[in-house]
Amino acid sequence: MKKNILFILLFAMTIANAQTEVKAFKKGEWLKFRISYSNFLNAGNATMTVKETTNNGNEVFHVVGKGKTTGVISWFFKVRDNYQSYFYKETMQPYRFIRKINEGGYTKNKEILFDQASKKATVKDYKHKTEKQYTTNNNVQDMLSTLYYLRSQDIKKMKAGDETTLTMFFDETNYKFKLRLLGREIIRTKFGKIAAVKFRPIVQEGRVFKENESLTVWVSDDENKIPLRIKASLAVGSLRVDLDAYKGLANPFPIIF
Repeated sequence: MKKNILFILLFAMTIANAQTEVKAFKKGEWLKFRISYSNFLNAGNATMTVKETTNNGNEVFHVVGKGKTTGVISWFFKVRDNYQSYFYKETMQPYRFIRKINEGGYTKNKEILFDQASKKATVKDYKHKTEKQYTTNNNVQDMLSTLYYLRSQDIKKMKAGDETTLTMFFDETNYKFKLRLLGREIIRTKFGKIAAVKFRPIVQEGRVFKENESLTVWVSDDENKIPLRIKASLAVGSLRVDLDAYKGLANPFPIIF
């Protein structure tokens, strides 16, 4: 659980291919997640809020993700993370990403401006007072827009063993990763039993995760496709993330009591 609890949460939440009309979420959606370390220690929480704005006359989703450690963990490893993504409603492509983090004294304050047409990303590092430009791929996503871009996809026809890939620009690097559907099942949550789709993201081994198949993600098998649970084996210990509260969903949330 060395660095970036919110990164682990967001990186794990990935699903499939593109569509324009957004039905899975709307302005006012708010999700809260409870994070526990090594299955018993309360480590913190994270929230994600969907807002709206405009840019050059175009409608934009503005998503704010916040994460922090709590309780005993916070005594010796204090985390206060703030991530913000701005992406167009019509294309689901980001044009601005903000990352302000403080994780046990490890800090970053960066802004990324995407030029999707020219496949460029300008990274402004306010901590080190630098500005650099990087080449990106087609339809590149930032680490927060990735979740919402992929939540808007139709996963009904996906079956066990199906895989998809995505490119995400993060920390001045284009990351490619696979997502494999493992199956469908009913899981128990604090809200009751919920039908879920089980995924296995193939992540980068070494930096944070124990191996490249250390993550398992359960997403609600409905129109919302919200993350319900994440389990991760880290380089040291393990991490579990559970949906703890929600409001403002775009669609009914079917619960099997």
